[in-house]
Amino acid sequence: MSRRRVLNRLYYFTIEDESMLAEAFADLGEDIFAITYKVGGTDDVFVTTAETREAMDRNDVPYNLLAEEDVNRVAVYHTALSREELVDYEDALKALALAYRAIAIVCVGINGETDLGFDLSDGTKRYTYFTAPAGHTFIWRMFHEREEAVEFLDKLTLGDKSALAWANSIPLETADELVGYH
Repeated sequence: MSRRRVLNRLYYFTIEDESMLAEAFADLGEDIFAITYKVGGTDDVFVTTAETREAMDRNDVPYNLLAEEDVNRVAVYHTALSREELVDYEDALKALALAYRAIAIVCVGINGETDLGFDLSDGTKRYTYFTAPAGHTFIWRMFHEREEAVEFLDKLTLGDKSALAWANSIPLETADELVGYH
């Protein structure tokens, strides 16, 4: 069953006791993909999708809304397989990016591939993963600046014009332009 919802918002919030999230999510129906991410570098700030926020509201989960971010300000670049498996989870991917205060993420492969085609010698700090309900765990590269994404995709795709056009069209220039939540 595929259903696509376009709600156009991601939400930053705090909650008094984060264990309440696990309890509330366990009571949601199977048709709800509820997900929140703790924002890196914070003790109590989370980011979530509009669908999850609606589910939290319907189940009277108490939280403090801090700020909203337009989903269209965060960019996602898919591979053919990630697009196929994650088309209905794009807001969750964008929330994941915001948890790291990134303005864009690029799918760079699937967990278990022996050669992802890039160098990890500088560490893995700019990488994360998302497991699709269909089963694959996709590896994502996060970007805090548009220029960084352009340079990375130029190397990764060997100058593919559509990839570079995507990178140059990332809505924000830097993560400093993301909505603040304090």
